[in-house]
Amino acid sequence: MNFSNLINNGSWLGFFFLSLLAISIVFDFIVFNKPKAMSYKSAALQSLGWVSLGLLFGALIYWKEGPELGLQYVSAYVMEYSLSIDNIFVFVLILSYFKVSEKYYRKVLSYGIMGAIIFRVIFILLGMQLVAEFSWILYVFGGLLIYTGYKILMSGQEPEVHPEKNIIYKFMKKYFNILDEEGEGNFIIHRDGKKYYSILFLVVGVLASTDLVFAIDSIPAAFAVSQNKMVVLTSNIFAVMGLRAMFYLLMGAVNKFDYLQQGISFVLMFIGIKMMIEIFNWHIPTEISLLIIILVLGSSIVFSLIKNNSSNK
Repeated sequence: MNFSNLINNGSWLGFFFLSLLAISIVFDFIVFNKPKAMSYKSAALQSLGWVSLGLLFGALIYWKEGPELGLQYVSAYVMEYSLSIDNIFVFVLILSYFKVSEKYYRKVLSYGIMGAIIFRVIFILLGMQLVAEFSWILYVFGGLLIYTGYKILMSGQEPEVHPEKNIIYKFMKKYFNILDEEGEGNFIIHRDGKKYYSILFLVVGVLASTDLVFAIDSIPAAFAVSQNKMVVLTSNIFAVMGLRAMFYLLMGAVNKFDYLQQGISFVLMFIGIKMMIEIFNWHIPTEISLLIIILVLGSSIVFSLIKNNSSNK
């Protein structure tokens, strides 16, 4: 995995990002990774911290590389962060499916998200290579986004979870000695001179690979906003890094965003159309795209909250 392309001509922005990512991972695994449930207050503070870091990096891009690239980053980041709420819903279902104890949520989410980041980086680098070799593939991405958005809008259903159909699940069940127990929070269990793996180890693999399914939609959307390597990589990684804190923040509220699916579907279709009309040399300014993304997603969240408040009265 080559990150050298992230650092454009020795830009300190790339070095700053990689340093910040390394420090964040160390803190996440050593300071915050404790075998107990995260409080709502801690989840809110950590979520605020991750969002602040993400937007701070966008401000640095704006200052160093100019308004256009800065706005592209913010557009991609806001979109990816909003799309991550779908991940939260699925993560809740996966942890419930495997009956994972709440005290181990932090650990499996940390490792699962780390695996998701690795998968996403590989996927993004492959996508960049394809775009460099075959520029027309951007229009394929656009068509995929329009189709996905339309499909989400018409289905009106939350994503379904079938871990037993997951390729990684099948692979791990076949080639690893998986025990149907949590092993006191350990991934590896030694018993009778033999090496086994706990169900938590399996859950980490399922979480990481499940995120890749969402990446098939979200990464082309990022490419539609910008073809800049740093923007696509950093916006995705910053959005995913805050998933664990967001999980605890929204764990009991994911089913309250009734209109978010519709908002996401409209954003995906808009981004797909924006990409497709480039064929005719029609270009929607980045600031207009950012405004539309924020208005659509923000409205869907506000209307969802209003509906739930009304139904609770």
